[in-house]
Amino acid sequence: MIQDQVLMKDWIAAAYAGDITDQPVKITLLQEAIVLFRTSSGIKAFKDLCIHRGAPLSYGRVADDCIVCPYHGWQFDGEGKCVRIPQQPPEQTIPPKAKAIAYACTEKYGIVWVNLSGDAETGGVPVPFYEEFDDPEFRTVEAPPFVLRGAGPRVVENFLDAGHLAFVHEGLLGDSNFPEIPDYHVHWKENRYVSDEIAIYADADGSGNYATLYYTYEILRPMTARLKKVNYDNNQVLSILFTVLPQDERTTTVFALVSRNYALNVPDAFFQDFQQKVIEQDAFIVENQKPEELPLDLQAELHLKADRVSIAYRKWLGELGVTYGSDVRGLH
Repeated sequence: MIQDQVLMKDWIAAAYAGDITDQPVKITLLQEAIVLFRTSSGIKAFKDLCIHRGAPLSYGRVADDCIVCPYHGWQFDGEGKCVRIPQQPPEQTIPPKAKAIAYACTEKYGIVWVNLSGDAETGGVPVPFYEEFDDPEFRTVEAPPFVLRGAGPRVVENFLDAGHLAFVHEGLLGDSNFPEIPDYHVHWKENRYVSDEIAIYADADGSGNYATLYYTYEILRPMTARLKKVNYDNNQVLSILFTVLPQDERTTTVFALVSRNYALNVPDAFFQDFQQKVIEQDAFIVENQKPEELPLDLQAELHLKADRVSIAYRKWLGELGVTYGSDVRGLH
């Protein structure tokens, strides 16, 4: 497991809840193999390992709200307690040490969030807030999960970068004839960073309707951010919750919720395809950036006023002590 003490105590998006059934699903979080499965009381997250002989529980099955090891049939309930060992008589006491390692797991906004720490319920940070999901004026769609070869902080910072829209996404989101980013500032507000509205000549969703849109970026957590685009000419709003699953040092899965208060009759596939095209264009850049780790020393690279959201993100990662996917040289 990658020993990042900040991310191990944070809620990390692991999967879309709709993809988790009573068939066990294996995911990797900070190099830790985890099995997700659904019971009548909700989705559970265990270390993908049977304590008996080390078999992966993800190869097993779910029966009577228990996950069943594929090797010897041991059954573990939703709390990780072993409730049946087929090799011994039912009346024989099951050893107290016969437990699966259970992680805190919750479902919110249609996403499964996992917290690797033992104090997630009492001392951990909350799941990031995304108001549009429950707003009846908005329709939210899940963008397909996208796996790319890049460190999580690099992926998140790219999402927070307004300056690349006119070039990486020209013809889809931006226009290279209008690349200028007006001056703006970033503020600390209610445990997150929030930018001023940034006026950008852009297309909100790849529909070809360019206009001056007002972007607001929010850095919610080290692996989660939000973007809100507003067209004040017609009061159309498109909002994106962007969150990543750091599988290992160089593998990241992106999840994105795309919410809109317009074009409610347009098939969701249009907006899913749009987000897929955007992340495919981003992947080519992110997967080839050097260094692979995000430099947290602000002297390591050049910065402009247009980079103020990125600067705030790097400073916050350094202040929090995030080491995963981060180049911390020069900070101390």
